[in-house]
Amino acid sequence: MYQTLLECHSFIRWFVLVSLLYSIYRAYKGYSQKLPFTKKDNLVRHWTATIAHIQLVFGILVYVQSPIVKYFWKNFKEAIQNLDASFFGIIHIALMLIAIVFITIGSALAKRKLPEEQKFRTIFVWFSIALVVIFIAIPWPFSPLANRPYFR
Repeated sequence: MYQTLLECHSFIRWFVLVSLLYSIYRAYKGYSQKLPFTKKDNLVRHWTATIAHIQLVFGILVYVQSPIVKYFWKNFKEAIQNLDASFFGIIHIALMLIAIVFITIGSALAKRKLPEEQKFRTIFVWFSIALVVIFIAIPWPFSPLANRPYFR
């Protein structure tokens, strides 16, 4: 079960990244060109947040099943010295939770803002910050913190 969850978590990250990039692009375009905030913009905002929350659920399931995380918490004093164990035990989950909070706040604020240009600006700022945090927290193959393949 763990391997399947991990593969799903690894696969869904691409949907999160694509939806975030698309949301940021639409928000930038809408704000800079002073476009009306359409139903499609609202759907993109909503689905980006939904996909991120689905990824969060998979991430939490992977976290509680992970042998690396279990080792980290059982052997905290020695595991904290290991960058790979520390990354998955604390850094990855903390940064991803922060990113999800940014996405959730940005989505909720944009939903409630009245002026259309403020909706676009809110999405652009909050989702962009979340994207930067996510890029730092993903264990890319080139990451100095912990590296994993692009696809499991």
